[in-house]
Amino acid sequence: MTAVMDQNKADAFMKVSVERMNHAALALMTSLGHRTGLFDIMAGMPPARSAEIAERAGLNERYVREWLGAMATGGVVELDPEAGTYRLPPEHAAFLTRAASPNNMAASMQWFAVLGGVETEIAEAFRHGKGVPYAAYDRFHEVMAEESAQTVVAGLRPHILPLVEGLADALERGLEVLDVGCGSGQALLALAEWFPASRFTGYDFSKEAIARAGEDARRRGLSNVRYACVDAAEMPDRARFDLVLAFDAIHDQARPAEVLARIAGALKPEGLFLMQDIKASSHVHGNHAQPLAPMIYTISCMHCMSVSLANGGPGLGAAWGKERALGMLSEAGFGRVEVRELEHDMINYYYLARRSDAAA
Repeated sequence: MTAVMDQNKADAFMKVSVERMNHAALALMTSLGHRTGLFDIMAGMPPARSAEIAERAGLNERYVREWLGAMATGGVVELDPEAGTYRLPPEHAAFLTRAASPNNMAASMQWFAVLGGVETEIAEAFRHGKGVPYAAYDRFHEVMAEESAQTVVAGLRPHILPLVEGLADALERGLEVLDVGCGSGQALLALAEWFPASRFTGYDFSKEAIARAGEDARRRGLSNVRYACVDAAEMPDRARFDLVLAFDAIHDQARPAEVLARIAGALKPEGLFLMQDIKASSHVHGNHAQPLAPMIYTISCMHCMSVSLANGGPGLGAAWGKERALGMLSEAGFGRVEVRELEHDMINYYYLARRSDAAA
């Protein structure tokens, strides 16, 4: 039976598709505006011509002019056609400059260029199913460090630590803390500075990330934090830590079930596992109300799921979801798990998990 096409529905989809093309293009241009510092420069300037903006930024005028064309027609900057000047309105600068962090959306736009760089490898993976390794992703750790500074570090003291009553006070007195999948170590660097009586350890399997983290710790003169290149599925620690952290790291793992079990074993009996992970359902139909669902599935397909598969893992993906996460935490030995949300954070759940043998 031949399906009858609804022309109005087809026309509406075509219109939306054109809008998506423009939005995708603007995402790349916004990333460039961040990387070149153009948004930061324009935020401090009165309306100016392209040559003035380029000179202030130390950039080539022809490239800046073409970039401004995209920004003006895309409604990001304002153009005065008679004067030939461009202006970044303060209402837009509030979400596009480094000074606007943690609300700098331009920094997050870099992910689309990072992911686009492996499109060919991902297309091939659709056929062979083996995934794409971390090494294929250009600038991954650099961009991840910026993202972590905005999404984790900026929220640690005002929002994340207060999820657990008395945690900040306990850190002041001194705790043994582990961050699993610490990446470039941004969260631990902040915690080590704030809480000098506590001792912090960061594990990650990336030598590049660990080297970056160690160098940052040395530069800041922090003696209460150490980093090690460790596969979390094989970490040897037993009943050592008062607090274990994992910030959007578990779903990427090659052996996530083993990692969760090792975390349970590494905790002291009364210890706490605080896991930040993607706010999603384990079922596609449960994610229609998630405003960032298409982006979550895209990043998952082009990175999270793929790097796990590349290492022989199950490819949980970013949208492994609350239902599956709770089941895996239970299987790993966590008997009491609370799931919290933060009003300002539309993309993460916060799991507060304690071992089954912990006192009630």
